[in-house]
Amino acid sequence: MTVTAADWDARVTRLSKKMPDSLRKAVDWLREPSRLWIRLIAAVLLILGGIFSILPVLGLWMLPLGLALLAQDVPALKVPMEKAARWIEAKWAQFQAWRKS
Repeated sequence: MTVTAADWDARVTRLSKKMPDSLRKAVDWLREPSRLWIRLIAAVLLILGGIFSILPVLGLWMLPLGLALLAQDVPALKVPMEKAARWIEAKWAQFQAWRKS
């Protein structure tokens, strides 16, 4: 199966629909094309926070979130992010099946 950038966009749209209204509105606001600089600054800060995850408040959770935010403006990141999400889903399904047996 071929993975495209549109698959990543569709995933983000589906996930945002599952969010509570206040969070969904914030994500939709941030995804607007006119918010480019805000997205880039937030993405870089999240990635840096993920790199310095040994500090108490910062954590590795910040790195993929920063990359996901950066993928909104860097189309070359969308396919690797979609492949990573599919891999994580497959591993999670394997874990769930293992846990049930």
